[in-house]
Amino acid sequence: MTIATRSDDADVRPTGGLLRHRDFRLLWAGQAVSSVGSNVTTVALPLVAVAVLDAGTFQVAVLTAAAWLPWLLIGLPAGAWVDRLPRRPVMVICDLLCAVAFLSVPLAAVLGRLTVAQLLVVALSAGAARVFFETADQVYLPVLLRPGQLPEGNAKLQATQTASYVVGPGLAGLIAQLVGAVAALLLDALTFLLSAMFLLRIRTREPRVRPSQRPRSLRRDITEGLRFVIRDPYLRVLTLFGAASNIGLTGYQAVLVVFLVRELRLEPGLVGGLVGVMSAGGIIGALLATTVARRCGTARAVLIAAALTGPPALLIPLAAPGVGLAWPALGGLLIGLGVAIGNVVKGAFRQTYTPHHLLGRVTVSMHLLNYGTIPLAAVLAGAIGARYGVETAIVVMTAWLALTPLILLVGPIRRRRDLPAAPAAS
Repeated sequence: MTIATRSDDADVRPTGGLLRHRDFRLLWAGQAVSSVGSNVTTVALPLVAVAVLDAGTFQVAVLTAAAWLPWLLIGLPAGAWVDRLPRRPVMVICDLLCAVAFLSVPLAAVLGRLTVAQLLVVALSAGAARVFFETADQVYLPVLLRPGQLPEGNAKLQATQTASYVVGPGLAGLIAQLVGAVAALLLDALTFLLSAMFLLRIRTREPRVRPSQRPRSLRRDITEGLRFVIRDPYLRVLTLFGAASNIGLTGYQAVLVVFLVRELRLEPGLVGGLVGVMSAGGIIGALLATTVARRCGTARAVLIAAALTGPPALLIPLAAPGVGLAWPALGGLLIGLGVAIGNVVKGAFRQTYTPHHLLGRVTVSMHLLNYGTIPLAAVLAGAIGARYGVETAIVVMTAWLALTPLILLVGPIRRRRDLPAAPAAS
């Protein structure tokens, strides 16, 4: 409650004011190194499976899906627990657990005991830790920042996270080529240790979570968060849009490399460069998000972001060798731009709009559907590609993505300039 009633003098702070905010800088630094490490893992873990253990295609696919599976398995109870616990210690423990998990891989490799089963356990463990970490992080940011600072804070975090999508995989490939894929996971473990160190240096005291008058049921807590999302017209439509768009996004991205290598016959270096260009739109979008929201209004910024995320996807299937690579580069650039703007605006909206005692449960309730579609979309795209060809899978998934902005026209967002500051019932 105290957070919602703070003075709004932060609203008039100049852009870049958070660079002078010591505790935010520490949080930002911790997230930056762990994001790079996590994106090193997305390439390094499958490389270890393939290059060191000679794993099959299905095994690698299961390994990739395992990182997202915990959102479906433990997402809802994790949100309820985060609302009951102090958030910073939760985040530190998650970082340390990830570090131990990834350190076990090079240790097992040195002892000659590394197996695909262990990699699967590592992927599941790290994925479970990320569920708690990301949920706690969303609730912890409003503790450090005032409501007027949240858009800038989210924009900086989103820009760093998006940059890690470009830096992490490239760094993993470079390390794997120079000293082996297992060494890349050693770097990943180090990034999580650094993240924990930065978080431990934060001085801001988190308000105590007040215990209830009577013991609370975990099921009741989970239901309360779900009910809030389902009944709220803004959160409900944003959740449905996020889940639907993730099907298209993850679907085409899951088979994009196969499409570029096998259908267009591109060299690995060119594939990496093209994917990097496509990802760069997210960095630009994160930097522009607060300006777009301020000038156009937050509700209109969400619609603009959706328009950039959807229709430009139709440019990707136009890819062809040579000059034709400009089409997927432009399409991916615009998609990244739209996704980043939308994530910044929607993240700040959720943090200020949702009652703080419900924020963890509301965040994870939305993520359950949003992230839960990711492994399903990858499997769906793979099945379509195997049955009808990779190009057909790309066409189907990008066509789906192009239609998803229509979902936002169903709710109240299309009639507003700005998203509301609080639920109508308040």
